[in-house]
Amino acid sequence: MKLFFDFVPIFVFFLAYKFFGIFVATSVAILCSFIQLAFYWFKFRRIDTMTLMSCIIITVLGGFTLLLHNVLFIKWKPTILYGVFSLALLLSRFFAKQSLLQSMLGQALKLPESIWQRLTYIWVGFFLLLAGLNLYVAYHFSTSAWVNFKLFGIMGLTLLFLLAQGIYIAKFIAPSDIKE
Repeated sequence: MKLFFDFVPIFVFFLAYKFFGIFVATSVAILCSFIQLAFYWFKFRRIDTMTLMSCIIITVLGGFTLLLHNVLFIKWKPTILYGVFSLALLLSRFFAKQSLLQSMLGQALKLPESIWQRLTYIWVGFFLLLAGLNLYVAYHFSTSAWVNFKLFGIMGLTLLFLLAQGIYIAKFIAPSDIKE
């Protein structure tokens, strides 16, 4: 459910772009990010860290896009966000008691430490791949193609990645290890 909720601003951005163009879409994406933060606060009385990071990055880069009328700033948003995610996962692996991934999913999954380590590196690699692909599409294709990639390409790759990850970790999970 959270994955779907995280893709709502991208979908709204896509729709706004198709009907009104990149600058309106950027404004809508910024507004949508603040609405997400408010939703998290009112529903859970806390702010989700990844949603906060996304909001900050989109506000800064979207703001530059609107002020300077340069679409490259908004196109860099996914790359910077995925870079931040990669760095956070990697740093948590070395400097925290448990990796960020394990602290987020460890309540639901009981996996050996070596698998958590491997999963962390796999997620780091996946985020770096998305960051690189985003830059490639941003610089080698039209803004319209980039917007389509941002919604359909990244979402499709993410769903395939999650499916592959589920298949990978399934062999390490006994039915009694799944916590409800």
